Amino acid sequence: MAQVNEAVLHDPVRLAAVRTARRRWPAAPPPMDAIARLAARLVNASMAAITLVDDVQEHFAGVHDMPVELIGTGHASLTYSVCKYVVSLNQPVWSVDLLAEKASDLRENPLVRQFGMRAFAGVPLRDAAGQPVGSLTVLDTVARPWTVENLSTLTEVAALLRDADRSAGPDAVDGLDTAAVLDSVQEAFLAIDPDGIVVGFNRAAHRLFGYTAEQVRGRHLDATLLPAYDGQPIDLALGRLFDAAPRRPVLRSLTMRHRDGHRLPVRASLSVVRSAAGALACVFLTDLSEQDAAEQLADRHSSFLTALLDSLTVGVIACDETGRVVVVNRALQRVLGWHEDAPLPDDYPAALGDMLRYPDMRPMPWRQAPLMRAFHGEQVVDADVITILPGHRVRRFSATAQPIVGAAGGRLGAVSVAHEVTAVRRAERFRVCHQEVDQALRAAGSPVDAAPEALRAVATALGWPCAELFLIDDITTELRAVGHYDATDAPDDGLFDHRPVRGQAVTGRVWDTGRAFWVPDIAALSEPTPYERERIRVCLGRGIRTVLAVPVKEGDTLLGVLTCYAGSPEFEEDLLTVLLDGVAAQIGLHVALRRSEQFARQLTRAQDDFIDLVSHELRTPLTSIAANVSLLADESAAFAADHQHMIEVVARNTAGMQQIVDTLLDLAGLDSGQVPLRVERVDLARIVTDAVTAAGPRAIDTDLPGQVPVDGDPARLRQVVDDLLANAITYSPPESKIQIRLHVHDQLAELSIADHGIGIPDAEHERALDRFYRGSNVRHHGISGSGLGLSLAHAIVRCHHGTITLDDNEPTGTIVRVRLPQHPPRT
Repeated sequence: MAQVNEAVLHDPVRLAAVRTARRRWPAAPPPMDAIARLAARLVNASMAAITLVDDVQEHFAGVHDMPVELIGTGHASLTYSVCKYVVSLNQPVWSVDLLAEKASDLRENPLVRQFGMRAFAGVPLRDAAGQPVGSLTVLDTVARPWTVENLSTLTEVAALLRDADRSAGPDAVDGLDTAAVLDSVQEAFLAIDPDGIVVGFNRAAHRLFGYTAEQVRGRHLDATLLPAYDGQPIDLALGRLFDAAPRRPVLRSLTMRHRDGHRLPVRASLSVVRSAAGALACVFLTDLSEQDAAEQLADRHSSFLTALLDSLTVGVIACDETGRVVVVNRALQRVLGWHEDAPLPDDYPAALGDMLRYPDMRPMPWRQAPLMRAFHGEQVVDADVITILPGHRVRRFSATAQPIVGAAGGRLGAVSVAHEVTAVRRAERFRVCHQEVDQALRAAGSPVDAAPEALRAVATALGWPCAELFLIDDITTELRAVGHYDATDAPDDGLFDHRPVRGQAVTGRVWDTGRAFWVPDIAALSEPTPYERERIRVCLGRGIRTVLAVPVKEGDTLLGVLTCYAGSPEFEEDLLTVLLDGVAAQIGLHVALRRSEQFARQLTRAQDDFIDLVSHELRTPLTSIAANVSLLADESAAFAADHQHMIEVVARNTAGMQQIVDTLLDLAGLDSGQVPLRVERVDLARIVTDAVTAAGPRAIDTDLPGQVPVDGDPARLRQVVDDLLANAITYSPPESKIQIRLHVHDQLAELSIADHGIGIPDAEHERALDRFYRGSNVRHHGISGSGLGLSLAHAIVRCHHGTITLDDNEPTGTIVRVRLPQHPPRT
């Protein structure tokens, strides 16, 4: 376990050794930066540092790709140091993942928080006397293991640095082959005199630039390599370098010309040394072509990715391996109400506040957001998230999120995609709303009773706080409120139960035009009347911003207005209007049906009253008239011919009237049960045969079985067949043939009588069985009748527990089907 040994850090002997090393090591060959870079490459790490550690700071003797913010001054506080653990223990120290360390000083080290360091490995650097003066440390921005071979390699490299502390004797470098040493270095090397003439050029430089040493040495830099440094002549830069004569190498980035003419980006480590020939600028060069290409590729990928994300209509958000949000595309920025060019906030969760909600509107903590659930390893599919932004409408999103995993299996972060489903969810809720409204209308005795529950279902489906239903009064023809729903529980402020003014405000305009009316922002209603200003004041006082009203109709007839109120601006006018129109149509159908039922009851009552009138006020006089006419007919021989004709007309019409009265009374008796059936076992086939025979010579085609036994009243069944056959004959051309079929299936006898007459319009098939109803085409043809024949037959068949239906007979005519059970239940 890594820990700091304060005794070792503050040991005076060790601190003295550090001071000596700080004077010798930076200037000692080979260059410390090269050693650091070599160490990083040998263990495949992204960064490396050679540090000398005293009791207050660590000093950078050599670095490779370390953050400029950290190494810019050449030293850093021990707060940032992991090298102090290596020096304290005087042995190798490493961490596979700093974020996973138990010790808080490792987990919360500024290197982790500020620079994203995740792993390190370090070995001690000792002077010639064995004192731990510093550390050779390699670092990475991803968690990674360190093998025994990695630590052994770092130890071997550290051992090479011991020679940096040894004092050289006066003849230490005598006979040293400088050219051979430089040719053995892997970095390109140039030696340049103060005039810009190249005097040294090693093999690595030949490999990098394509020039041979003979082509470059003795010539000015501009003649071959042509360095470009911030647009300045190289002689000026060299002059400043020789004037400053820095003791430590100076790092600069520049470009130089390859022999084939293309420019090479390089990093130069420049220093000034003294030689027998005078001062020379020694330059070690590192090829940055691959790094530049990688950076350009990364920049292209980043630009492409940014353009791709910003072109999407769905919201995209991503976080890095620490959970910090690093990507929010434009679509999501618009949802959050942020400016598209605004930088991401440092504390993204705090910037959201309580904007995120669960579907039940409870606040959603950031740790439960789909992105964070994915960051912790969960696969999130179609999670509904509500967003509430002050001054904006409530919106619903479906989010999918998943972790981002690297090739090595390490988690690199997470990404979440959210698409808006506000309209879809509203449509889904309105399916339920239609069912709830239908149940409320069915369960209630009237639209007034159904209004509260129906309006609650509508407001809940919309997610709006208030709704109100108005219906047109049948008597006054005025629009009046019949119910409302209020989810705010606000005190009575005049929003509901007001009297609409035709043509004014939202409800009044729908009343006047019969068309839906939408106001996205009630405060922006143009040129309001005094009445409208008062309604606007009431709405704004309640927090109402959007109002939508739709007509309640039955066909083209306006029955009322459904008005709904929202507490925030809404923008889906077409969708919401269609959804509300569907509910309004339900209510309109219910209102029209109830009114139709009331009318039917009134009509039935009128018919009953008429039958009572017939039975009490007409039957007795008609009987008296018929008796007297009969007496006159018996004595008609004594009268003149014209008087005889009048007596015949009176007798015929009186008989017709008596037949209608008898039929009405018969119908009333059958409907009330006061006229009983005389049920016995009869042969329906025989009854039909007798009726056909009695019909006379008319062409009738029959298909009858031998016997069809049924339980019924033979006289009443004969009456049904006679009436239906008489209708078929009356309404058919004389030359046409009538077909009669009788068959039995599953204890059910079916009699069909088909004619080729004028028929009955499709829309009038059911009404043709009602009392007094005569088809529109019959009236137009001038055929006389009372409209009671089918209704009487219907009543008799119904008393036998059977049915009568009417169908079209192609190409013309009608088929009447009578279905009778062979064994009806006894009643």
